[in-house]
Amino acid sequence: MRRLTLLLAIFLLFPAFASAQEFEKNIMTGGPSGTYIQIGRDLANLESECGLTLNVLETGGSLENFVGVRKRAHTQFGIVQSDVLDYFKTFQANDPEVQRAISGVRIMFPLYNEEVHILAKREITSLADLSGRKVAVGNKGSGTYLTSSLILDIMQLRNVERIATPAKDALARLKNGEIDAMIYIAGVPTKLFADTSIDGARFHLLPINEPLLQASYVSANIKAGTYPFQTEEVNVIAVKAVMMTYEYRIQKNRYQKESCKAVSDLSNLMLTNLTRLKAEGHPKWKNVDLAAIPPGWQVGNCVKTGMAANYKLQCSKPLTRTVRQQSAGNDEYLKLLKAQLKK
Repeated sequence: MRRLTLLLAIFLLFPAFASAQEFEKNIMTGGPSGTYIQIGRDLANLESECGLTLNVLETGGSLENFVGVRKRAHTQFGIVQSDVLDYFKTFQANDPEVQRAISGVRIMFPLYNEEVHILAKREITSLADLSGRKVAVGNKGSGTYLTSSLILDIMQLRNVERIATPAKDALARLKNGEIDAMIYIAGVPTKLFADTSIDGARFHLLPINEPLLQASYVSANIKAGTYPFQTEEVNVIAVKAVMMTYEYRIQKNRYQKESCKAVSDLSNLMLTNLTRLKAEGHPKWKNVDLAAIPPGWQVGNCVKTGMAANYKLQCSKPLTRTVRQQSAGNDEYLKLLKAQLKK
């Protein structure tokens, strides 16, 4: 009888334990020294103040993140380069496999421009000089790998020996003289190039002024002194970083309903705390333009739910006074984004 009573007590308590367990949420970012992972940590800190947990996953980059949002369980968010989106859009019409890959994937928010860094030996002064050279193009599965390939193909530099390797390894191999240049896509400033052992007498950031690339990408510049080895301003190109999610169907099952709520919650937190993120987060938050949605892509319905003026964010602990006071400063961004959504 005592055993039956104990089992009954455990049975009655279990639903309370199960309901108290937080639904798992993950954001796929990038490498340990890149901008993506720092943006992810800023968002995780914001969720933490609300008593929520967002796991920040280190990944190989944009391609892995895109697929992860589509297929990985409990992975509602991923940061992706806009030219990866363009690539999928271009090929979806004639490729059923690509059509399936992008089905259900949605834009959450556009973020900031990511500069194309090409760190090269001093004797290399233009993209044309990369011909016949060994160039690190990022690890396979990363946005850097895709963008590097597109840039070299646009410039018809097909005799470049393309070395697929992670950025940290590429930098070590460049300094050791094993390769001639490395391409790395990241928001300025990136921790990778804050390395004081990079010798400015041996290496420099390559200017990217070619009209063909200027027509395909956003013009940008990296100011002098951004990195210890860099003494002059460098004109480059950039791609847009975009936060992706999935179009969850709340009627389908509990998992989809909880995932949609997670997307709505984070959308609301981002919108109502953008001023704070700009002031306290990674410097790239200052360049976030919420209205710069890539053409041809849809914003998810779960995102729109979180944008609603009457959305009730349910935190497990009270938000700080700082968060509440700063939330009113983002009306202009709400107006811009809502205007874009109506187009």
